[in-house]
Parts: sequence; structure tokens; C-alpha cells
Amino acid sequence: MAARLRVVIATPLEEELVALIAEREPRLEIAHRPELMAPASADWMVRPERDDAQQAEYEAYLDGGEALFGVPDQSGRALAAAIGRNPALRWVHTIPAGGGAQVRAARLDEAALERVAFTTSAGVHAQPLSEFALLGVLAGFKHLPRLREAQGRREWAHREPMVSLTESRVAVVGLGGIGRRTASLLSGLGVEVIGVHRREVEADVARIEPVERLGEVLAGCDAVVLALPATDATRHMLNREVLAKAKPGIAVVNVGRGTTIDEAALVEAIERGQVGSATLDVTEVEPLPAESPLWGLEQVVIAPHTAAISPHEPRRIAELFADNASRLLDGRPLRNLVDTVEFY
Repeated sequence: MAARLRVVIATPLEEELVALIAEREPRLEIAHRPELMAPASADWMVRPERDDAQQAEYEAYLDGGEALFGVPDQSGRALAAAIGRNPALRWVHTIPAGGGAQVRAARLDEAALERVAFTTSAGVHAQPLSEFALLGVLAGFKHLPRLREAQGRREWAHREPMVSLTESRVAVVGLGGIGRRTASLLSGLGVEVIGVHRREVEADVARIEPVERLGEVLAGCDAVVLALPATDATRHMLNREVLAKAKPGIAVVNVGRGTTIDEAALVEAIERGQVGSATLDVTEVEPLPAESPLWGLEQVVIAPHTAAISPHEPRRIAELFADNASRLLDGRPLRNLVDTVEFY
């Protein structure tokens, strides 16, 4: 057991949550300089503006920690610099559930990856993201984009049959915490859920199919929900070839990472009617460029990577961090440890 752990709060956090962490794990020596960061808010990705003197002060502040709560300025480059400057650093907790992408972006060498443990906030976001996934499925099944477009024209649209949840089949691709919760919500509403995952896991699904069969699975599905991390293996998993095999009119929902969809292929599939709707919390490039054709497609609903945000998210992340701090001090395994080979 370690006696103490010096923690630096590297990202905006309310003072009351800093106090909560200290209360949950009294062995922590916590440094908190909120004046060096953006105001605490629901959006963790806000980056402050600092002059050269303030930036130097912020970096010196980071160098005092054995552990960091949050990636500095949510930047892989800043993370790499902080690790390079501070040989005492041994743990970084990333705020996003997909924080492995931030670690990948740091381009750390093997020695740094072995020295520093990285954890994520996976699990905290499962409920709000699964609710957004349900919204996307329902939007597709109930023709929400078409209805909104007709309403904008003040037109009483022609009547069309709508897919019923209890008569539908939905593929959930990626059965981590978010995917499993999504599958549970859909199954509870009478949907037949097919899981697509690279290995067998416990999930509320009718069956699990390997990722190599994604195209064949989608041929019999009314909707697909992607809940995947950003890795080399998941890049453009939903691509032109897979979409060509999908059931015509399929609803596409993405609550994972934008790189898992080939957006050019998605646009083509929407324009020819192969995809009936797309509800996207994430895109390949964020913010989505103004020139992206996705903006102009009535079948598409775009959220600016906000579906995971809830009023209780910061507290839950603080509680997770405090629990992991106790585990680190006691020599127990950390929760949500980043795989530094595939970075998820």
C-alpha cells in the first residue's frame, strides 16, 4: 500500500467535486488551480485561452502530480509533453469513455506506455448514450426526418407504414458498456437484438455474430447501432461494401466514434435510399465541416457529440476517479484500464 498520492486536477472541475474526491480517498494530496483552466461546465472539451506566462504556469502546475485527473486541455500533444516533463507521473485518468483515442494521439513511446497507467470514464455514459441510440432507432422507424421535412413545407404528408419495435430486428455493433445497455433497452421494448462483437460476452441479445459477418447481419435488420471505440480495426467498419448488403431503408445510429463509419459511403447510401435515416452523435471530423453533405440531407440528425452529457456526469466521473485512486494506492487492479496496443 502507498501512503499518499499527489493528484493534479488537469481539467475543469467544480470545487465541490474536488472535495468529494478528497472525502472519498483521504490519502490524496490534491492540487486544484481552476484559474488556469476554462470554467467548469458540462462540456469537458472547452479549451481556455492562455498567454505565454499562463501556459508556463499551467505546465509547471501539471508537473507536480503523480496522477492527473483529465488529459491536459484534452490534447494528445499536451499529454505527451506532460508525461515527458514529469518522470514521477504514473497515472492519467481520461474524461471520455473513449479516452484511449487521446492516449493514441499522444504518440507515446513504449517506455512511457509502460510507466504510466491510463484509465477512462467508461460506464459513466452508458445510460444517456443508450437513450440517444433509442431515439435514433425510433426516429428511423417512425420516419421523423420525413415528417419534419413535410412539416417545414406545411404539407400533410402521405401516409406510410411505420416499423413497430416489437416486429423489428436491430443490430448493436460493439458490446461494451454502451452497447450492452443499448441492447438491454431495446430488448426490454420487444426488439429482437443481434449483437455484433469480436468475442462472446454477457449481453441481452438474441445471439452474437462475429464482426466479419456484419454485412450479412444487416441484410436482415431494420436498424444498426454502432457503439464502437476508435481503433485501427473499427475504422470504416460500416463501409460501402457492408452498406450495399444492408436491408433497404435501414436506420443507422452512431453513439461510438465517427471514424467507424465511412461518411462518403453513408451519404451515397442515403441518396440512393439504401439507408433510410442516420442519427449521428459523432462524425469523422469534429466539428463537422460546414461543407459536409451530411448537413443538407433531410434523413440525417446530427448531434454535436453531446449525447453522453448529463447533469450528473461530472459527479459520476469524480466518484470513479476516487475509487480508482483507492485501488492504485492499495495495489488493486484499476477499472477501465486502457489497452495500449489497440487504445480502447
